[in-house]
Amino acid sequence: MAKILITGGAGFIGSHVADGYLACGHEVVVVDDLSTGHRRNLPDRARFYEADLTDGDELALILQSEKPEIVNHHAAQKSVRMSVEDPAEDARINIIGSLRLLELSRRVGVRKVLFSSTGGAIYGEATQIPTPEEYPAWPVSPYGVAKLSVEHYLFYYAEQFGLPSVVLRYANVYGPRQDPHGEAGVVAIFGERLLAGQETVIYGDGEQTRDYVYVADLVRANVAALGDAVRGTFNIGTGVETTVNELYRQLLAVMGQERPARSAPPRAGEQRRSAVDIRKAAREMDWRPEVTLREGLARTVAYFKQAMSH
Repeated sequence: MAKILITGGAGFIGSHVADGYLACGHEVVVVDDLSTGHRRNLPDRARFYEADLTDGDELALILQSEKPEIVNHHAAQKSVRMSVEDPAEDARINIIGSLRLLELSRRVGVRKVLFSSTGGAIYGEATQIPTPEEYPAWPVSPYGVAKLSVEHYLFYYAEQFGLPSVVLRYANVYGPRQDPHGEAGVVAIFGERLLAGQETVIYGDGEQTRDYVYVADLVRANVAALGDAVRGTFNIGTGVETTVNELYRQLLAVMGQERPARSAPPRAGEQRRSAVDIRKAAREMDWRPEVTLREGLARTVAYFKQAMSH
Protein backbone atom coordinates (compact mmCIF):
# COMPACT_ATOMS: atom_id res chain seq x y z
CA MET A 1 0.00 0.00 0.00
CA ALA A 2 1.22 3.51 -0.81
CA LYS A 3 0.96 7.02 0.55
CA ILE A 4 -0.75 9.04 -2.18
CA LEU A 5 -1.03 12.83 -2.28
CA ILE A 6 -3.99 14.06 -4.34
CA THR A 7 -4.07 17.69 -5.43
CA GLY A 8 -7.62 18.91 -5.99
CA GLY A 9 -8.89 16.07 -3.81
CA ALA A 10 -11.88 18.09 -2.54
CA GLY A 11 -13.17 18.56 -6.09
CA PHE A 12 -15.70 16.53 -8.03
CA ILE A 13 -13.29 14.04 -9.61
CA GLY A 14 -10.44 14.23 -7.08
CA SER A 15 -12.69 13.36 -4.14
CA HIS A 16 -14.00 10.26 -5.91
CA VAL A 17 -10.40 9.22 -6.64
CA ALA A 18 -9.55 9.76 -2.94
CA ASP A 19 -12.47 7.50 -1.96
CA GLY A 20 -11.28 4.88 -4.45
CA TYR A 21 -7.71 4.86 -3.15
CA LEU A 22 -8.86 4.62 0.48
CA ALA A 23 -11.12 1.70 -0.45
CA CYS A 24 -8.03 -0.07 -1.84
CA GLY A 25 -6.20 0.44 1.48
CA HIS A 26 -3.90 3.31 0.46
CA GLU A 27 -3.04 6.24 2.73
CA VAL A 28 -4.43 9.46 1.24
CA VAL A 29 -3.32 13.07 1.72
CA VAL A 30 -5.40 15.81 0.04
CA VAL A 31 -4.19 19.28 -0.95
CA ASP A 32 -6.91 21.67 -2.15
CA ASP A 33 -7.41 25.44 -1.97
CA LEU A 34 -11.23 24.98 -1.92
CA SER A 35 -11.64 27.50 -4.75
CA THR A 36 -13.94 25.03 -6.52
CA GLY A 37 -13.74 22.00 -4.21
CA HIS A 38 -15.79 21.52 -1.03
CA ARG A 39 -14.99 20.22 2.45
CA ARG A 40 -18.12 18.06 2.29
CA ASN A 41 -16.49 16.03 -0.51
CA LEU A 42 -13.44 15.10 1.60
CA PRO A 43 -13.26 11.52 2.88
CA ASP A 44 -12.98 11.29 6.68
CA ARG A 45 -9.84 9.15 6.51
CA ALA A 46 -7.88 11.52 4.25
CA ARG A 47 -5.48 14.02 5.80
CA PHE A 48 -6.31 17.46 4.45
CA TYR A 49 -4.23 20.57 3.79
CA GLU A 50 -5.96 23.73 2.59
CA ALA A 51 -3.26 25.16 0.36
CA ASP A 52 -2.76 26.86 -2.99
CA LEU A 53 -0.66 24.95 -5.50
CA THR A 54 0.91 28.18 -6.73
CA ASP A 55 2.26 28.94 -3.23
CA GLY A 56 5.63 27.22 -3.54
CA ASP A 57 6.65 27.63 0.11
CA GLU A 58 3.44 26.16 1.47
CA LEU A 59 3.55 23.30 -1.01
CA ALA A 60 7.19 22.57 -0.14
CA LEU A 61 6.36 22.27 3.57
CA ILE A 62 3.54 19.82 2.84
CA LEU A 63 5.59 17.58 0.55
CA GLN A 64 8.63 17.60 2.83
CA SER A 65 6.41 16.73 5.80
CA GLU A 66 4.35 14.00 4.10
CA LYS A 67 6.91 12.57 1.62
CA PRO A 68 4.26 10.84 -0.53
CA GLU A 69 5.25 7.90 -2.71
CA ILE A 70 2.75 8.84 -5.42
CA VAL A 71 1.33 12.21 -6.47
CA ASN A 72 -2.04 12.28 -8.23
CA HIS A 73 -2.42 15.76 -9.75
CA HIS A 74 -6.02 16.85 -10.27
CA ALA A 75 -5.88 20.50 -9.11
CA ALA A 76 -6.42 22.88 -12.02
CA GLN A 77 -8.10 25.95 -13.35
CA LYS A 78 -10.82 24.03 -15.19
CA SER A 79 -12.70 26.70 -17.14
CA VAL A 80 -11.96 26.71 -20.87
CA ARG A 81 -13.78 30.04 -21.17
CA MET A 82 -11.70 31.62 -18.40
CA SER A 83 -8.52 30.37 -20.08
CA VAL A 84 -9.58 32.20 -23.25
CA GLU A 85 -10.32 35.40 -21.31
CA ASP A 86 -7.08 35.29 -19.29
CA PRO A 87 -4.47 32.91 -20.76
CA ALA A 88 -1.73 34.17 -18.41
CA GLU A 89 -3.74 33.40 -15.29
CA ASP A 90 -4.61 29.96 -16.67
CA ALA A 91 -0.89 29.33 -17.29
CA ARG A 92 0.04 30.57 -13.79
CA ILE A 93 -2.20 27.96 -12.19
CA ASN A 94 -2.08 25.08 -14.67
CA ILE A 95 1.53 25.28 -15.88
CA ILE A 96 3.54 27.06 -13.16
CA GLY A 97 1.59 25.39 -10.34
CA SER A 98 2.17 21.98 -11.94
CA LEU A 99 5.87 22.71 -12.47
CA ARG A 100 6.32 23.61 -8.80
CA LEU A 101 4.62 20.36 -7.86
CA LEU A 102 6.85 18.31 -10.19
CA GLU A 103 10.04 19.94 -8.96
CA LEU A 104 9.11 19.32 -5.31
CA SER A 105 8.03 15.75 -6.13
CA ARG A 106 11.43 15.06 -7.61
CA ARG A 107 13.22 16.52 -4.60
CA VAL A 108 11.29 14.53 -1.96
CA GLY A 109 11.63 11.22 -3.82
CA VAL A 110 8.12 10.69 -5.20
CA ARG A 111 8.23 7.49 -7.24
CA LYS A 112 5.37 8.17 -9.66
CA VAL A 113 3.14 11.04 -10.82
CA LEU A 114 -0.38 10.65 -12.22
CA PHE A 115 -1.73 13.63 -14.15
CA SER A 116 -5.32 14.35 -15.15
CA SER A 117 -5.23 15.80 -18.65
CA THR A 118 -7.98 16.43 -21.19
CA GLY A 119 -9.11 14.10 -23.95
CA GLY A 120 -11.45 16.67 -25.41
CA ALA A 121 -9.59 19.97 -25.47
CA ILE A 122 -6.17 18.53 -26.32
CA TYR A 123 -6.98 17.18 -29.78
CA GLY A 124 -8.82 20.25 -31.09
CA GLU A 125 -11.07 19.58 -34.09
CA ALA A 126 -9.87 16.05 -34.79
CA THR A 127 -10.62 14.42 -38.12
CA GLN A 128 -10.20 10.94 -36.63
CA ILE A 129 -12.98 9.96 -34.21
CA PRO A 130 -12.67 8.21 -31.83
CA THR A 131 -9.30 9.96 -31.49
CA PRO A 132 -6.24 7.87 -30.47
CA GLU A 133 -3.45 9.09 -28.19
CA GLU A 134 -0.95 9.44 -31.04
CA TYR A 135 -3.20 11.84 -32.97
CA PRO A 136 -1.45 15.25 -33.32
CA ALA A 137 -2.38 17.45 -30.40
CA TRP A 138 -3.28 20.96 -31.52
CA PRO A 139 -5.48 22.33 -28.75
CA VAL A 140 -7.68 25.30 -29.64
CA SER A 141 -7.89 26.78 -26.11
CA PRO A 142 -5.24 28.01 -23.64
CA TYR A 143 -6.63 25.41 -21.20
CA GLY A 144 -5.75 22.62 -23.65
CA VAL A 145 -2.37 24.23 -24.40
CA ALA A 146 -1.56 24.26 -20.67
CA LYS A 147 -2.52 20.60 -20.23
CA LEU A 148 -0.33 19.62 -23.20
CA SER A 149 2.56 21.69 -21.79
CA VAL A 150 2.40 19.79 -18.50
CA GLU A 151 2.41 16.51 -20.43
CA HIS A 152 5.66 17.63 -22.10
CA TYR A 153 7.17 18.60 -18.72
CA LEU A 154 6.25 15.16 -17.38
CA PHE A 155 8.16 13.58 -20.26
CA TYR A 156 11.14 15.81 -19.43
CA TYR A 157 11.08 14.81 -15.75
CA ALA A 158 10.91 11.14 -16.70
CA GLU A 159 13.82 11.43 -19.15
CA GLN A 160 15.99 13.74 -17.07
CA PHE A 161 15.33 12.56 -13.52
CA GLY A 162 13.75 9.12 -13.87
CA LEU A 163 10.43 10.29 -12.40
CA PRO A 164 7.86 8.08 -14.17
CA SER A 165 4.39 9.35 -14.91
CA VAL A 166 0.99 8.37 -16.26
CA VAL A 167 -1.16 10.88 -18.14
CA LEU A 168 -4.90 10.18 -18.14
CA ARG A 169 -6.66 12.17 -20.84
CA TYR A 170 -10.26 12.36 -19.63
CA ALA A 171 -13.27 12.61 -21.89
CA ASN A 172 -16.35 14.46 -20.51
CA VAL A 173 -16.71 13.22 -16.95
CA TYR A 174 -20.06 13.29 -15.15
CA GLY A 175 -21.56 11.91 -11.96
CA PRO A 176 -22.41 12.68 -8.32
CA ARG A 177 -20.76 15.78 -6.75
CA GLN A 178 -20.35 17.57 -10.07
CA ASP A 179 -21.07 21.25 -9.57
CA PRO A 180 -23.99 22.44 -11.74
CA HIS A 181 -22.90 26.03 -11.09
CA GLY A 182 -19.37 25.44 -12.36
CA GLU A 183 -18.04 25.91 -15.86
CA ALA A 184 -18.14 22.37 -17.13
CA GLY A 185 -20.64 19.58 -16.73
CA VAL A 186 -23.66 19.71 -19.03
CA VAL A 187 -25.13 16.64 -17.27
CA ALA A 188 -25.08 18.42 -13.90
CA ILE A 189 -26.44 21.66 -15.40
CA PHE A 190 -29.28 19.94 -17.31
CA GLY A 191 -30.05 17.62 -14.39
CA GLU A 192 -30.38 20.36 -11.80
CA ARG A 193 -32.48 22.60 -14.03
CA LEU A 194 -34.85 19.79 -14.98
CA LEU A 195 -35.27 18.73 -11.34
CA ALA A 196 -35.98 22.36 -10.37
CA GLY A 197 -38.52 22.75 -13.17
CA GLN A 198 -36.41 25.41 -14.84
CA GLU A 199 -35.78 26.04 -18.52
CA THR A 200 -32.82 24.28 -20.10
CA VAL A 201 -30.80 25.77 -22.94
CA ILE A 202 -29.12 23.93 -25.82
CA TYR A 203 -26.56 26.03 -27.68
CA GLY A 204 -26.39 25.67 -31.45
CA ASP A 205 -28.23 22.82 -33.15
CA GLY A 206 -27.45 20.34 -30.33
CA GLU A 207 -25.79 17.93 -32.73
CA GLN A 208 -22.30 18.61 -31.34
CA THR A 209 -20.96 15.39 -29.79
CA ARG A 210 -19.06 14.50 -26.65
CA ASP A 211 -17.78 11.31 -25.03
CA TYR A 212 -19.46 11.03 -21.60
CA VAL A 213 -17.66 8.84 -19.04
CA TYR A 214 -19.07 8.09 -15.59
CA VAL A 215 -16.87 9.12 -12.66
CA ALA A 216 -16.73 5.63 -11.09
CA ASP A 217 -15.12 4.31 -14.29
CA LEU A 218 -12.58 7.12 -14.05
CA VAL A 219 -11.73 6.08 -10.48
CA ARG A 220 -11.00 2.54 -11.68
CA ALA A 221 -8.62 4.01 -14.28
CA ASN A 222 -6.78 5.96 -11.55
CA VAL A 223 -6.43 2.74 -9.55
CA ALA A 224 -5.20 0.78 -12.59
CA ALA A 225 -2.66 3.54 -13.35
CA LEU A 226 -0.89 2.85 -10.04
CA GLY A 227 0.50 -0.40 -11.47
CA ASP A 228 4.31 -0.40 -11.56
CA ALA A 229 4.44 -1.31 -15.23
CA VAL A 230 1.94 1.37 -16.32
CA ARG A 231 3.61 4.37 -17.99
CA GLY A 232 2.67 6.91 -20.64
CA THR A 233 -0.51 8.52 -21.94
CA PHE A 234 -3.99 6.99 -21.95
CA ASN A 235 -7.37 8.16 -23.14
CA ILE A 236 -10.10 7.52 -20.57
CA GLY A 237 -13.62 7.68 -21.97
CA THR A 238 -16.10 5.38 -23.70
CA GLY A 239 -15.20 5.82 -27.38
CA VAL A 240 -18.88 6.65 -28.03
CA GLU A 241 -20.09 9.95 -29.46
CA THR A 242 -23.31 11.28 -27.93
CA THR A 243 -24.98 14.45 -29.20
CA VAL A 244 -26.22 17.06 -26.75
CA ASN A 245 -29.76 16.45 -28.06
CA GLU A 246 -29.46 12.72 -27.36
CA LEU A 247 -28.03 13.37 -23.89
CA TYR A 248 -31.01 15.63 -23.16
CA ARG A 249 -33.46 12.99 -24.42
CA GLN A 250 -31.83 10.34 -22.24
CA LEU A 251 -32.02 12.61 -19.17
CA LEU A 252 -35.72 13.28 -19.83
CA ALA A 253 -36.32 9.52 -20.14
CA VAL A 254 -34.50 8.81 -16.84
CA MET A 255 -36.60 11.48 -15.10
CA GLY A 256 -39.86 10.56 -16.80
CA GLN A 257 -40.25 14.12 -18.08
CA GLU A 258 -41.27 15.76 -21.34
CA ARG A 259 -39.93 19.29 -21.57
CA PRO A 260 -38.48 20.94 -24.69
CA ALA A 261 -35.21 22.79 -24.33
CA ARG A 262 -34.75 26.35 -25.55
CA SER A 263 -32.35 26.88 -28.46
CA ALA A 264 -29.65 29.55 -28.25
CA PRO A 265 -26.90 30.64 -30.67
CA PRO A 266 -23.81 28.40 -30.69
CA ARG A 267 -20.96 29.31 -28.35
CA ALA A 268 -17.80 30.64 -29.97
CA GLY A 269 -14.92 28.17 -30.11
CA GLU A 270 -16.94 25.10 -29.16
CA GLN A 271 -15.71 21.83 -30.62
CA ARG A 272 -18.10 20.11 -33.01
CA ARG A 273 -17.19 16.48 -32.35
CA SER A 274 -15.25 14.70 -29.63
CA ALA A 275 -14.73 11.09 -28.59
CA VAL A 276 -11.56 9.28 -27.53
CA ASP A 277 -10.16 5.92 -28.63
CA ILE A 278 -9.75 3.82 -25.45
CA ARG A 279 -8.14 0.67 -26.85
CA LYS A 280 -4.69 1.47 -25.41
CA ALA A 281 -6.07 1.61 -21.85
CA ALA A 282 -7.79 -1.73 -22.42
CA ARG A 283 -4.59 -3.27 -23.78
CA GLU A 284 -2.04 -1.89 -21.30
CA MET A 285 -4.06 -1.27 -18.11
CA ASP A 286 -6.83 -3.85 -18.58
CA TRP A 287 -9.29 -0.98 -18.11
CA ARG A 288 -12.65 -0.58 -19.83
CA PRO A 289 -15.67 1.54 -18.93
CA GLU A 290 -18.42 -0.49 -17.24
CA VAL A 291 -21.23 2.02 -16.63
CA THR A 292 -23.60 2.73 -19.53
CA LEU A 293 -24.77 6.29 -20.15
CA ARG A 294 -28.34 5.44 -19.09
CA GLU A 295 -27.17 3.81 -15.84
CA GLY A 296 -24.74 6.65 -15.10
CA LEU A 297 -27.41 9.27 -15.72
CA ALA A 298 -29.83 7.42 -13.42
CA ARG A 299 -27.24 7.35 -10.61
CA THR A 300 -26.40 11.02 -11.14
CA VAL A 301 -30.05 12.13 -11.11
CA ALA A 302 -30.65 10.11 -7.92
CA TYR A 303 -27.74 11.94 -6.28
CA PHE A 304 -29.03 15.39 -7.31
CA LYS A 305 -32.55 14.54 -6.14
CA GLN A 306 -31.19 13.63 -2.72
CA ALA A 307 -28.91 16.68 -2.58
CA MET A 308 -31.77 19.03 -3.46
CA SER A 309 -34.04 17.51 -0.82
CA HIS A 310 -31.61 18.40 1.98
